[in-house]
Amino acid sequence: MELPTECDQPTRQRVAQSILVNGASTAAALAERLELTPAAVRRHLDQMVADGALVARDPRPVGSRGRGRPAKVFVLTERGRDAFDQQYDDLATEALRFLAETGGDAAVRAFADRRASFIEKRFPEVQAANPEASPAQVLASIFTAEGYAAAVHEIPVGEELCQQHCPVSHVAHEFPQLCEAETEAISRVLGTHVQRLATIAHGDGVCTTCIPTVHSIQKKEQVTS
Repeated sequence: MELPTECDQPTRQRVAQSILVNGASTAAALAERLELTPAAVRRHLDQMVADGALVARDPRPVGSRGRGRPAKVFVLTERGRDAFDQQYDDLATEALRFLAETGGDAAVRAFADRRASFIEKRFPEVQAANPEASPAQVLASIFTAEGYAAAVHEIPVGEELCQQHCPVSHVAHEFPQLCEAETEAISRVLGTHVQRLATIAHGDGVCTTCIPTVHSIQKKEQVTS
């Protein structure tokens, strides 16, 4: 097995950082983004896959496919994310376990609600400073400032808030109340129902929250009524 050189290691950190911020990426996209040759990027990707920091997956189908097999995309594994996670996960988990034992689920949920309060506190301020941004884009800015590397993508029913990183994913794996509190806070600031489709805490490559437009909600209500 090839040992990483001192020159290799910073480049691999750049590759990991680029995937963290931009999400699942092909070798060609990484080469262009990092201004490296495709051959150099593939060498680093192969080593990172071998080290367990990345995994290669088939891309999500979007529209009609052309001829040939689509290029693989590379996604950070839990091991790959560890380098970006805070050092205090074990302490936080232990503290929440103690809270659950002494105060029950209600105490854990109260803590989760307090932690998620940054969403509602910062939303009016960030929205006022960015009047041209959509509410989902305002949320992405708030989450990014908190270390979530968030972005917004348009989907047929509205918008999708994507968080490429979760600084509390290891803790949220055992205490999903943290994710639930965030989702409910998002719903409150937007004044509409939202749906969490995937979470890093439960093994998905990215946290995604569907934010439907008013039109799509009304259409769904008409169908179900």
